[in-house]
Amino acid sequence: MPMNPDPNPAPVSRRDFVSRLALAGAALPLIGAGSPLCAADPKPAKSTPGGPTVIHVFSKPLHWMSYADTAAMVKAAGYGGIDYTVRVAQGHVLPERVQEDLPRAIDAAHAAGLKVELITTEITSARDKQTETVLKTAARLGVKCYRMGNFNYDQKLGVTGTHEKLKPGLKELAALNASLGIHGAIQNHAGTRVGSAIWDLHALLHDIDPRGMGVQYDIRHAVVEGGQSWPVALRLLAPWIKCTDLKDFKWEQAPGKATVENVPIGEGIVPFNAYFKLVRELQIAGPMSVHLEYEPFERTKMSDAEKREKFPGLMKKDLLALKDFMAKQQIS
Repeated sequence: MPMNPDPNPAPVSRRDFVSRLALAGAALPLIGAGSPLCAADPKPAKSTPGGPTVIHVFSKPLHWMSYADTAAMVKAAGYGGIDYTVRVAQGHVLPERVQEDLPRAIDAAHAAGLKVELITTEITSARDKQTETVLKTAARLGVKCYRMGNFNYDQKLGVTGTHEKLKPGLKELAALNASLGIHGAIQNHAGTRVGSAIWDLHALLHDIDPRGMGVQYDIRHAVVEGGQSWPVALRLLAPWIKCTDLKDFKWEQAPGKATVENVPIGEGIVPFNAYFKLVRELQIAGPMSVHLEYEPFERTKMSDAEKREKFPGLMKKDLLALKDFMAKQQIS
C-alpha cells in the first residue's frame, strides 16, 4: 500500500468500477471460498414471498400497436403484466430511445393496471454502447429482470474454449446488474447456441451470484432439447432462475425428420403438471412471460382489425390453461 496516497484521486466511472470489481473476483459479496455458491451443486435458496406471480405477455407479436393499445389488449385478456421488447430487432422500444420510450411504455401499462417486471433485450456485454443506459432506465422504472441477448459457440475455440472466453464479460455484466439492482438472464433456447444444451449454462454461471445474473428458464425449449431429462437440468439451475418463459409445442414427424410446431398452452407435449410440481418443490419464483409463437400470432397475414378481434380470445385461452396447471400445484 502506498505510504502517501493521492488526496485527490481521479473519479471512477460506474463501468470502470464494476470492471475492476469483476476482474478482482469480488464483484458480488456472496462469492468466496466459504460460499455455498462455490459448491458443485448448490441447493436453491429459499424464496422470499413476494405476492402472486405476475404473468406477463411477451410483446413481440404486438409491436403493431401503440403502448396504450398493447396494454389495453393485454389487460382485456386477463394478464398481469407486459414483457416489452427493448431491442433493435423487433423492438417495441428501441434501445437508443429507451430513456424516452420505456417510461412511456411502462406508464401505459401502469395506467391499465399492469406491471412490467420483465423486459427482453439484446444485451450481451457491459461495454456495449447502450447497455448501461438501458439497464439504468429499466432499474429506475422498477424492472426486476431482463432477458439477455444470445451467445454463439466459436467452433475454433470449441465448447470449453468458448465458455472461458465468455466468462470474464459475463462477470463484468453481472457486477453492473448487481450495482443497479437488476437481474440479467440467459434464455435456454433449443438449437446450437450457448444455452441450448442447458447444462452449459451451469458451466458459465456456477461462480456468479444469482442476484446479478442467471437463467430465464424456458420449459418448451428445455423439453425440445432435454426430452425426459429436463428435470435434471432444472434442479441444477434452480438457484439462478429468477424469471421464466412459457409456451407449448408438438413434434411434426416425417421419415428421418422431425420439426417443432408451436401450439397453444395445453395442446402440446410440454408436461406442465410435472413442471409446476417441480417449480413448487424448488421454490422457483419471479415473473413469467407467455410467448405467443403459434398461428395466427406468427406466419399468418391478417389485417390489424382481424388481429384486434382474434388475439384477445386466444391470449386468454392460453392464460386460463396456464392458471389451471398452476392451480393444481397451488401456485398463485
